[in-house]
Amino acid sequence: MKPDRTLRTAGDLVDAGLLAPELQAEASAVAERYAIAVTPVMAGLMARGDADDPIARQFIPDARERDTTPEERADPIGDLSHSPVEGIVHRYPDRVLLKAVHVCPVYCRFCFRREMVGPEGLGTLSPEALDAAIAYIAAHEEIWEVILTGGDPLVLSARRLADLMARLQPIAHVKIVRFHTRVPVVAPERVDAALIAALKASGKSTYLAVHANHPREFTPEARAAIGQIADAGIALISQSVLLKGVNDDVAVLAELMRGFVELRVQPYYLHHPDLAPGTAHFRVGLDEGQALVAALRGRISGLCQPTYVLDIPGGHGKAPVAAGMVTETGTGCYAVTDWRGQTHTYPPGR
Repeated sequence: MKPDRTLRTAGDLVDAGLLAPELQAEASAVAERYAIAVTPVMAGLMARGDADDPIARQFIPDARERDTTPEERADPIGDLSHSPVEGIVHRYPDRVLLKAVHVCPVYCRFCFRREMVGPEGLGTLSPEALDAAIAYIAAHEEIWEVILTGGDPLVLSARRLADLMARLQPIAHVKIVRFHTRVPVVAPERVDAALIAALKASGKSTYLAVHANHPREFTPEARAAIGQIADAGIALISQSVLLKGVNDDVAVLAELMRGFVELRVQPYYLHHPDLAPGTAHFRVGLDEGQALVAALRGRISGLCQPTYVLDIPGGHGKAPVAAGMVTETGTGCYAVTDWRGQTHTYPPGR
């Protein structure tokens, strides 16, 4: 049964039959640190009474989230070390992240920005901070692409999204604007003609990265929302996270990637899970991930192949980590090479 509103507390989850009453206290303790939000569409997909349901596993709090391992970090991919002004992350020469908002329609239990997002997180950029962020982009002519993330930028109203695009439109060196979002999948009712129009600006090419992790997320409503965006001429790419108990199975991954392609979404990144606090129960070993990606090669079309990537802890950027892209050091750890050619050690089994 689908609830009529977003579920935001452990009590809401119990009332909806998505959390056993005896687990409410533990889930409430988790929620004191990491926010809860489960939209009606996602709640309606979950199998009641099944803690291992791959949809529930992504959104229902787990007591293990309170356990932090030594290698985990509050800022696992080093956003803050590459933030010259509030709201901007400038890690690579030709592109920046613009984090206009730090709230989401749902809160994923594996989120790598879980210390920054939610009602108690970093919030929405103030007008003054947004002015400074736009000024930074305008002043740096090497910036070719602006990536709106956060938080989920599509929680903003069509009016505010249109205003953001209008402010980027006069900046001639910015050619690409990319949005990273869960909205078409988890809150497809938000996708309408006004929102789609707001994503466009003269002289800019708009890309939208759709985040989904399991083929069941492609509900009829999600398919319709994604179809509207594709029909409007906005280029669609995918992002997924490789998650233990959700999609660490070659048949599930194959169905997920085929599902993207059938919806005119080009598979882009399959992320190795980051070292965010309290997420060890989601992480597979790099060797397991490599084996899964290798198994996809002979199973499904080349159109359906994502790039398996790891964000090197400490802010060193993404590295492709398919078989042959990382090496073992002989100490149980891995050596991963970043985009500058520098080598970094990654812990075993994570």
